[in-house]
Amino acid sequence: MNKFGLIGKNISYSFSKNYFEKKFAAQNIDATYQNFDIDTIEELKKITKKEKLKGLNVTIPYKEAVLPYLDSIDGEAYKIGAVNTIKIEGQKLIGYNTDCLGFMKSLFPLLEKQHTQALVLGTGGASKAVTHALNSLGIEFQQVSRNSKNNQLSYKNLTEEIIQNHPLIINCTPLGTSPNINDAPAIPYKYLNNRHLLYDLVYNPPLTTFLANGKKQGSKISNGQKMLEYQAEQAWNIWNER
Repeated sequence: MNKFGLIGKNISYSFSKNYFEKKFAAQNIDATYQNFDIDTIEELKKITKKEKLKGLNVTIPYKEAVLPYLDSIDGEAYKIGAVNTIKIEGQKLIGYNTDCLGFMKSLFPLLEKQHTQALVLGTGGASKAVTHALNSLGIEFQQVSRNSKNNQLSYKNLTEEIIQNHPLIINCTPLGTSPNINDAPAIPYKYLNNRHLLYDLVYNPPLTTFLANGKKQGSKISNGQKMLEYQAEQAWNIWNER
């Protein structure tokens, strides 16, 4: 029996375990999937020594922190600077990024002609995959952070003009994830309109406060469910490549 799992912190909400267990049952696959809720990334070594795993998913807050613990990193994941999928061959840990492909595939059908400039909320591992994807799609972007540095904007700097000039707004922060469903990024929602597309990487709950605020203003909205499905399938393909 092959064993797979997820490493992260406070991950009881995660979609991955349920998704893969349903997949294994539906396709008669002899495999198990386990959540490894760890306080520090150093615990990864203990897990891989103790458990005979074939692959792992990586989620918040370890997509960047995991890099030094890998034996090798796929070229695209290296360029992105974040890993969300690990293939395990013997004792060797190989890092990949399937978030980028999952995001691109889920975003592309939603894009309209005005969506040429984006605001990316957050600067963590997930945002690195998103900005890599936006570069590939030729969409210009500005990152927004609580502690802005370099060319980043801070939330308090978001004016009506900035919101109007960036009709695509992507939440890459965990704000709004269950159980903290009333949380949302502090953008001036009153400046949104029906030209905007709000995309939230959060998928639990399906309608976050971020998305609900956009919907009230007539904006198009999408959560991260499709992205997760696409990235999970790509992870499965990587784990099972011969």
